[in-house]
Amino acid sequence: MRVEAEHRFPVSVPDGFEYITDQANWPEYWPNLVRIEPGSRWSEPGDVTRMALRVLRREVEMTMTLGRFDPPRLVEYTSTQAGLPDLRHERHFEDADGELHYRAAVEFEPRGLYDRFIVRRAIARALHATLAKLDAVFRGGNLNP
Repeated sequence: MRVEAEHRFPVSVPDGFEYITDQANWPEYWPNLVRIEPGSRWSEPGDVTRMALRVLRREVEMTMTLGRFDPPRLVEYTSTQAGLPDLRHERHFEDADGELHYRAAVEFEPRGLYDRFIVRRAIARALHATLAKLDAVFRGGNLNP
C-alpha cells in the first residue's frame, strides 16, 4: 500500500532540502514530535534517528534508518514503531519554476483491515499535517537554512 502527498513551496529546492532534512528544524514541522533522542544522526546512508512521538496521549518511540540521501533531490528511509507495520518513506524534491515541488510517499505491507484503513488514514493525515506546517514555515519567511 502506498500513500502520497505533495505540495509546492515558495522556496528553492536546495533551501527546502536543507531545511527539511536538518533535524534541528524537525520540531517546527513534524506532527506530534516530542523529542529526538541524543545520538541520532541524519546525513548519510545507514544513519539512525530515534525519536519520541505523542500518539493517542502516550509517547511512542520511532526508529528511522536512512537508506538514501541524495541532496538536493531524494531521501529514502525506513521506520519502525511498535504496533505498526514497517514503513518505507520517500521524500522527493523537484524544481517547479524556481520553487520546490515536494512529494512525500510512504509504503507498507498491510497486515489486515486495521492497517488498510486506520493506519493508511493516519499516515495520510500525518503527511498532510506536515505539508501544512512546512507551508506555514516557508510562507512565513521563517526559513533559516
